[in-house]
Amino acid sequence: MQLEHEFEVPASPAETLALLRDPQRVVPCIPGATLVEVTPDGTWKTTMAVRLGPVGMDFNSDVRIVEQDGGSSPVRLAVQSRDKRGRGGAEVSIAATLSPGTYGTRVAMATDVSFSGQAAQLGRPSVITDLSKRLVDQFADCLDKQLGSAFPAPAEVATPVNGLALLRAAIGSTLRRAFRIRHAPREGGSA
Repeated sequence: MQLEHEFEVPASPAETLALLRDPQRVVPCIPGATLVEVTPDGTWKTTMAVRLGPVGMDFNSDVRIVEQDGGSSPVRLAVQSRDKRGRGGAEVSIAATLSPGTYGTRVAMATDVSFSGQAAQLGRPSVITDLSKRLVDQFADCLDKQLGSAFPAPAEVATPVNGLALLRAAIGSTLRRAFRIRHAPREGGSA
């Protein structure tokens, strides 16, 4: 299954690349992942808890950086995961291309995922697409926080709208109008 995601972080491409190469900083940004060790050959040993539909799976994973040119070439990661209870696994290839963005670096990620065993049965495309979007959004937010001090976002960048605040304001306005209509004095009558 092929997945594509893009996000922007407030740092230069060189600073972003340095972060993506640092397992101590990048693995904690992956939701559900924990860094166990970095082997002498550079493999990152991790654990990761994932819910695929109704079933939770715990994976042991080996993450290797297979290409990290640092120029215009993407950083390529190879991930091999095995469920701790032997119910399946996953092989993942990730290519992250870094380019200058509006206020820092645009990261374009192309991911190729294949599952085996029970993970393959549970890994329907819609489930994987939804899960990957949530994971990448959380990953991008974490990177943004780690790199946030590098470049402050310019003032002209719009701040996100708080949907909950808008909903509260709309409900409050509706209730105030309803309350005024009900309790307003009637013409020719008393209040």
